[in-house]
Amino acid sequence: MTATLAVRLLLSPTGEFNEAVIVGDIRPAGLDGTSLRNILVPCGRSPEPTSYPVDPGRYLVSVTLPSGMVLTKDAEAVDGRSTPVDFDMTDSPYGTHAWQYLMGNIEPERVYHGATGVPLPESVASRSMVAAAAGDDGFLPESAADVPARATWIGDSLPARWSYASMLALEQDPARPSVAPLIARSAPRPLPVPADHGADVTPLYRFGPDGPVPVPGGAAPARDGPVGERQFLVVEAAGAVRLATLPLPWGTSDVEVLVNLRQSPTGSAVAVTVRDPRLGAGLAYMAQGALDTAAQLFTDVGRTLDSDPANPLAATAGSYVLLGTDHRSEETYWDPWLRVLADRYPWLSDGAILRAVRLLRRPGADLQEARNGLINAFDRGIPFYTLGLTWLADGLAAFPRDPKCASRLDQVRRLSWLVDMREPFLILDLRQGST
Repeated sequence: MTATLAVRLLLSPTGEFNEAVIVGDIRPAGLDGTSLRNILVPCGRSPEPTSYPVDPGRYLVSVTLPSGMVLTKDAEAVDGRSTPVDFDMTDSPYGTHAWQYLMGNIEPERVYHGATGVPLPESVASRSMVAAAAGDDGFLPESAADVPARATWIGDSLPARWSYASMLALEQDPARPSVAPLIARSAPRPLPVPADHGADVTPLYRFGPDGPVPVPGGAAPARDGPVGERQFLVVEAAGAVRLATLPLPWGTSDVEVLVNLRQSPTGSAVAVTVRDPRLGAGLAYMAQGALDTAAQLFTDVGRTLDSDPANPLAATAGSYVLLGTDHRSEETYWDPWLRVLADRYPWLSDGAILRAVRLLRRPGADLQEARNGLINAFDRGIPFYTLGLTWLADGLAAFPRDPKCASRLDQVRRLSWLVDMREPFLILDLRQGST
């Protein structure tokens, strides 16, 4: 076997390199040939392809994008040669938005720039914050540029404001001019509109561990004020309000927030992604419910889940994937890691959720301990991960006659009605717009 298929995915040639890894498959076109599942495909401006040895013959190569879309290409593997298999995603509407395009949060150039009207969304979550009513032709007028968004960074939030009751109260009080002062401990910081392409209707914000950082080509934002255990971004436009959880710090990787004021057929009005070359796509797979696919990128989770994880947020994501794909009932090598996440990080309610859900799923486990863990997880405040909200609701529902669980379950369910369930990190739709 000397034939190889060299697979990669090309992103916009302008802007940053945007290195990432996604998952794909190689299948023979006929009855004979080599079948390879869950191959890892490098992405970027000019990534080095990954070569996979196969028997000579025709093949169907596919890649699963973080949005859930699958791209396929035919390839002929020739004995003694390396056949390039290049997937093309160079049609991002802007070079600065190539990462967001890979993640499925913004439409391709031909849709973004090609129509006088914006097509209807494919889901409720894709509805714009400021969109007007659709016309008779089923399209929406391109008027979002006249309604700018206001983004306010909350670098130091009040722990008491992470509670479910506090978040629900924000949604129930539409008379207040802004929710940011109600969450912040230190003064919240309004952010200028990024000076880059797409800033009129799709502004892109970027954050590091200490707060806002410039998107390449943009001005460096001021760095002042303390940074607490949880950071948020409040996005307001035409009376609509979104509260986005910022998963920071995330090692050396930045976090991006895309605000899409257009009516997008694919993305959400507000999307949060982590520019982690290895795990960025895995987080999107996890949000789509494709935990088996995400597991292919979290193979090093054991390295992050040691006695003192350097990146507890990444370790938490890996734990969601492990718990969702490894269904062994006996004690596993990663059970102690769940205890570490639950015990060492009181600001991270996801750790307590994971530990309690694991106990519920183990035959013979202490149900009282699981019940106490769920209550503790709720009392720590809202989770970072959308999946955590779902699992917390499922866990609390296992104790229907317990009044403490029942009252907490009611608040979790009510908050879930405000959540964009397609996003990996918790984003709350606190108020609908006036348009």
